[in-house]
Amino acid sequence: MKKVLEGSHAVSEAVRLARVQMISAYPITPQTHIVEAISAFCADGTMNARFLCVESEHSAMAAVIGAASSGVRAFTATSSHGLAYMHELLHWASGARLPIVMADVNRALGPGWNIWLDQTDSLSQRDTGWIQFYCEDGQEVLDTTLQAFRLAESVNLPVMVLLDAFFLSHTYEPVEVPDQEQVDQFLPPLSPRIQLDTANPFAIYQMVAPSAYMEMRYNIQLAMELVTSRFSEIEDEFETIFGRKHGPLEAVQCEDAEIILATAGTTASTCRHVITDLRKKGEKAGLLKLKMFRPYPTDQIRRHLGQAQKVAVIDRNFSFGASGIFAQEIKSALCNKDVRPPVFGYVAGLGGRDVTPQTLEEIYWQTKNNNIPKDESVWIGLNQELVESWSN
Repeated sequence: MKKVLEGSHAVSEAVRLARVQMISAYPITPQTHIVEAISAFCADGTMNARFLCVESEHSAMAAVIGAASSGVRAFTATSSHGLAYMHELLHWASGARLPIVMADVNRALGPGWNIWLDQTDSLSQRDTGWIQFYCEDGQEVLDTTLQAFRLAESVNLPVMVLLDAFFLSHTYEPVEVPDQEQVDQFLPPLSPRIQLDTANPFAIYQMVAPSAYMEMRYNIQLAMELVTSRFSEIEDEFETIFGRKHGPLEAVQCEDAEIILATAGTTASTCRHVITDLRKKGEKAGLLKLKMFRPYPTDQIRRHLGQAQKVAVIDRNFSFGASGIFAQEIKSALCNKDVRPPVFGYVAGLGGRDVTPQTLEEIYWQTKNNNIPKDESVWIGLNQELVESWSN
């Protein structure tokens, strides 16, 4: 059934269809619409689930960790400082190999206080052992959330589904919402690897000696290494049932592209139009949409970008003292190739500032007209008067 949904409610619908049994969350803009809808489903009997209200995001993650430890399909959602507040427990969730799914609506971190888009909140959690998927539109949000439960329960690792604040979370668009019977065919009831049971007591989260800790971490890495192939299998099955597939990344006209723009989230939608316009002008431009960030699809990055003359990475995030984070990762993926294109890093759209077609064309022409990058990251659209006044 086709419905007109905002991006946040695409998550809510997927959680309903996944027959999640326990949800805990704390409201924070712009995530709140996700859990408001889910709480209504729980209240009116649409979902046979427990919605646990808590006093903070730290407690929300603690609650879903407890639920998942008892063998229950669990979900939460957050944004920005809420995700930062969860940081300690993100490690506990992945270290315990719990198949939790969480939606994070990417929002800037303060100060200055800002409720608009910036991907640094989730990217700063990239080393916590969570699988990460960055979505472009509402359909991808719904589909990826369903796939996330299947994947998490397959490899016993938690999954973050990421969507851009307001540009996606609060934008309405047509979304195909599948029937419950189809979803039940794709996503069977949880068969937990770990399940606390009073009839079969055991200890979890206990102290681990140096003789065993490293092996536990290595097993998390082995599970991460399974994700790419397992996700491919899950997507193939999803396509068989629902007729749609998104992939861990998407290459658009990259086969003969001389300059490839690489980005993630809703910026990819604007890039599609820009690439089409540039092609009409005779420019060999391509787009690489990055969806899977952890684990990092290094082999596919190399395959799609390795033959380009130049790569321009648009980051709506930043690692202070270094550069845009997607640009860092692409450079890392390409560094050991004998022949590799120069990677031009651009930072744009922080704090919800628009990344327009004109912005992306400026990035394209800057890349084409320079043989090597001027800086590790070129900041696009800065108000130099503000920069200079604050510097003084």
